Amino acid sequence: MYRISPRVITGKPCLLKDCSFSFDKAGVYALMGQNGAGKSTFLKICSLLENPDTGEVNYFSGSGIISNDLELRRRITLVLPKIGIFNTTVFQNAAYGLKTRGIKGKDIENRVEKVLDFAGLLNKADQNALTLSSGEAQRLGIARALVIEPEIFFLDEPTASVDEENTRIIENIILNMKKESRSTIIITTHDRLQAERLADTLLIIHNGNIKAGTASTPLSM
Repeated sequence: MYRISPRVITGKPCLLKDCSFSFDKAGVYALMGQNGAGKSTFLKICSLLENPDTGEVNYFSGSGIISNDLELRRRITLVLPKIGIFNTTVFQNAAYGLKTRGIKGKDIENRVEKVLDFAGLLNKADQNALTLSSGEAQRLGIARALVIEPEIFFLDEPTASVDEENTRIIENIILNMKKESRSTIIITTHDRLQAERLADTLLIIHNGNIKAGTASTPLSM
C-alpha cells in the first residue's frame, strides 16, 4: 500500500490541500485534471523528489512503514515528459541506472537488451541517443526506468508532444507492463480516452483534492 497525504503550499492558495489518496492495489492509475491543478507536483511528491510543506508520503510493507531511505527510493521511478538524454548510445543510456547500482557485465547486457526490445528500440541500441526522435526519446526514458525494475512507476504525461505512432507504441508498452504486473503505474494525462484505454482506476484532481472518477466525471467537478 502506498499512502499519500501531502499538503503543498506554492504561494496562495495551496496547490494541494487536504489531499490524500492510497494506492493500495496493482494496476494502472490515471490522474487527470486541468492545467495547474497540481498533477505533476503530486507525482514529484509521491516519487520523493519534492517534500510537501506539511503532510507525509508513506510506503508500506504489510502494516509497517518503509523507511524513507536510498533503498526505498531505488524502488520508485518517475519519467518526466522531457527526459534528459546522455550524449552516448541508446544502450549506454538505458544501462545507466544499472551501473549506478553496481551491476556489471552480462547482467547489464541481458537486462538492457530485454527492455530495449520491450520498448521497440533494440534495433537502435548502438545509435547515439541524441539522434532519436522525441517519441523514441520518450520510449528510451521509459526503458531506462524499466531496466531497474521499479515497484512504483510514475509517468508524467508520457505521450505529451509525441506523434501518433509513438503514442500508440507507448500506450502498448504501458498495457504490456500492466499485463505482466511489473509495477504499480501512476500516469498523468489530459486525454480522457487514453486514460480509459490504459487505466484500471481514473483519478481526478480538483481544488487540491484527488477523488476516484468515472468516464462521465467532469475535470472541474
